[in-house]
Amino acid sequence: MSKKVIIQNFRLAAALMDLHQANPFKIRNYQNAVFALEKAELPDSEVNIANLLAAGLTEQMAAKAMAILTSGSFDELEELKAKTPEGVVEMLTIKGLGAKKVRALWQELGITSIYELAEACRSGKVAELKGFGEKTQAAIAEQIQFIQANAEKWRYADAEPWAAYLLRLVEQKVKPLQIAITGQLARCMEVVEGLQITAAVEDLPVAFDLWTTGNPHIATDWTACSPFAWRGYLLDQNTGSSIIPAEIKWTSAESFALINLKNSAAPAHWSGLGIFTLVKKQNQFASVEAVYQALGLPFVPPELREGTFEIALAKAHQLPRLVEWHDLKGILHNHSTYSDGKHTLLQMAEATRNMGYEYLGIADHSVSAYYANGLSVERLQRQHAEIEQLNQQLAPFKILKGIESDILADGSLDYPEEILATFDYVVASVHSGLKMDKTKATRRLLKAIENPYTTILGHPTGRLLLQREGYPIDYEEVIAACATYGVVIEINANPWRLDLDWRWVHRAIEAGCLLSINPDAHEIDGLQDMRYGWLIARKGGAERRHILNAFSLAEIQAWLSTRKSMRKK
Repeated sequence: MSKKVIIQNFRLAAALMDLHQANPFKIRNYQNAVFALEKAELPDSEVNIANLLAAGLTEQMAAKAMAILTSGSFDELEELKAKTPEGVVEMLTIKGLGAKKVRALWQELGITSIYELAEACRSGKVAELKGFGEKTQAAIAEQIQFIQANAEKWRYADAEPWAAYLLRLVEQKVKPLQIAITGQLARCMEVVEGLQITAAVEDLPVAFDLWTTGNPHIATDWTACSPFAWRGYLLDQNTGSSIIPAEIKWTSAESFALINLKNSAAPAHWSGLGIFTLVKKQNQFASVEAVYQALGLPFVPPELREGTFEIALAKAHQLPRLVEWHDLKGILHNHSTYSDGKHTLLQMAEATRNMGYEYLGIADHSVSAYYANGLSVERLQRQHAEIEQLNQQLAPFKILKGIESDILADGSLDYPEEILATFDYVVASVHSGLKMDKTKATRRLLKAIENPYTTILGHPTGRLLLQREGYPIDYEEVIAACATYGVVIEINANPWRLDLDWRWVHRAIEAGCLLSINPDAHEIDGLQDMRYGWLIARKGGAERRHILNAFSLAEIQAWLSTRKSMRKK
């Protein structure tokens, strides 16, 4: 994550310089460096001075980038932090608050923390400031509430590598008899509150001492520990600061299978199994599978262990055969340099083919998405001509002609019918005017769903996990409409979205909807996000037959052809 860390620090430096009204040319140096790094093909393993210079950074900025990698920061950034209250730095992370507004809050109202800002919103002082007003004050208060509700929470994709790191550390220092990642991460929750490892050891006190004594990778919260659990934080090895909350549940080898199951199940699943009677008779099992077998139940995969629909299905021996990774045959909803993507059509297609897929669906932004270089009709025609040429070159692999068409405020799509008819499929998505109540948002989506050219409803609520709540919708009404009009519902696999929420995936399946796992990839690396959408599909109980892009190329072409012919009737 080297490049990402450099970008984060450069962005912070630019924001702090703007806050302190530094020379605009110096600020632009950092902004230019961020732009160059975002565009650069620079794997983490290849971040060095030579490659940073080749990417377009000046010698001065490249040196600062390397300082970040070796020490976690650089002199100028530390100087900026030293003269800025920590709470003011935090205020810069609030959506809608730029450096100018944060400076006004700090200097004119003396606000130096998010808590003080929340109090100022409650008292109405923020609205009285020039350039703010009641509406801005309400938006700030809403954002603060959202931030506070999501403090110390992590997106699955961000937490997963740290869980693997923690597991390796425990294996190296303690050498457990058995070990597993458990907790929310084992259940593939889209957002987790920390890491949990369950480890079987011969001697619990010895294991605890081995783990805590002289361990530079952790900070122990002694007040939260017990004889059977270590709790604390993983530490940043550059700065020594806490990264993520972590927990290790110690157990014996004899109890490992049962404790592993308990720790990797939501309380509702654990209690719904009726396991307590079983434990009275027997408390040693060879595996988690053996526990389910003793209960007379089929094995329930960890991602399903929520205590929702899976208990009844397990007891009826009707658990779904969850979609497997190898079932996925193509990747839909991707972007290229024709709109706001980083890589060309050919690069995206070759990367997709090299991953073993049969087809790539390109769905660049539509004409209304001026912020994302949306395609004019003329540029669409050029793209379609290039796709035709590439399909001859890459056969039997195929690029499908799609578009991510903006759903406008009134629910219509932003191309005329004769243009919409030229696409193999249309992903209809909301990107603007997100401040909607439930009635307005639902009505807007319903009109788009009723449009005969809409093939897939894209990221249905527009949420960004831990950053922005989605607009409220009537899920039942939207799902019912998709079932009626044969519109596929997207599971947007971007780990910041994971939208459709897994809690509604099973309901969509019950209603007869098809789903599509789409990475919304804007670069080659983004294609790998398919995995997160696949996990969410499994968590919602989806089988291969429920997933549009689990269709082979021949199957999806036939399906799209049938849908087009129905539109003409």
